[in-house]
Amino acid sequence: MRNDVPPRLAVTLGDPAGIGPELVLRALADRDVAAACRLFVYGNHKLLMRVAEAARIPFVSDITVLPPPLGMGEIPDGGGHILYDFPFGAAGSVLPGQVQAACGQQAYQWIEAAVRDTLAGRSDALVTAPICKEALHLAGVPFPGHTEMLGHLTGVPDPCMVFHSPSWMMGLVTIHEALADVPRLLSVGRVLRTIRLTHEGCVRFRGGGAPRIGVLALNPHAGERGLFGTEEARVIIPAIEQARSEGLDVSGPLVPDTAFAFFPHEGGGAFDAYVAMYHDQGLIPFKMVAFDTGVNVTLGLPFVRTSPDHGTAFDLAWQGRANAESFLNAIRLLANQSGAAASAV
Repeated sequence: MRNDVPPRLAVTLGDPAGIGPELVLRALADRDVAAACRLFVYGNHKLLMRVAEAARIPFVSDITVLPPPLGMGEIPDGGGHILYDFPFGAAGSVLPGQVQAACGQQAYQWIEAAVRDTLAGRSDALVTAPICKEALHLAGVPFPGHTEMLGHLTGVPDPCMVFHSPSWMMGLVTIHEALADVPRLLSVGRVLRTIRLTHEGCVRFRGGGAPRIGVLALNPHAGERGLFGTEEARVIIPAIEQARSEGLDVSGPLVPDTAFAFFPHEGGGAFDAYVAMYHDQGLIPFKMVAFDTGVNVTLGLPFVRTSPDHGTAFDLAWQGRANAESFLNAIRLLANQSGAAASAV
């Protein structure tokens, strides 16, 4: 991150029929955000005006509306936010709260352009509003989520999904996978990479010395010495031992059903971060504690990407009722830390 100018953050609207446009409108109107960074929004002006009217959110009057950047060119002068107004034929007919192929296609186009421009240096990092996987698939976009999509667009085969809260972090070894597929997807290298990236994410976003990391087992009772599975002995323990040999403070495998039994609701505990073997194993305890404050962070890319830790909330779309705290935290996390422009950890 450059020290002489506010950080530039690319922001995508997410699914037009969800709460993403409302979250972006609230971020554009937030004075603390304006003081901390400059938002380059990839979206559509007509759509945002419709959402602003429906949700009764004032549209920021001093935002600069420009056509999409076609190449590097000059980055616009000034310190205000910018809206890149992409053509969107369905902007006037989108139905809030409904799955629509046109919305999935447009959401992907915004993400694709924002990634391209961030890789080219037009922005320092990326913040994404929620997308709808079903709408993406209706549009022929084959990715199960943002993380896999970003890996494809940046040429990174295995980006890491980590969740940040004010008190602790949660790294995931596997992401959007069927539970039946998880055991065969675990490897020493994959677990070790997640431990390393979770450790480095703690250093980047939390500071405070060497983070303590707890690694969850896959099986009940941590496998009970092979009675309930062998993944602990074959995969997880060797990865932990390798991480320790590199000087990382790592413990485990932790028995999953007791690892959070005495975890204070307000956060804190024995570890600064945990590593879970699969999606729900990590996100159930994380969202119980930090649903409104948590931030989804993608590490291992050429840049850092953040997003709120929730979905499109179609039942709340365009009503002015969506809680924007997680999305604002996703922006603040990047705006308030140094090094977002450097290669991601």
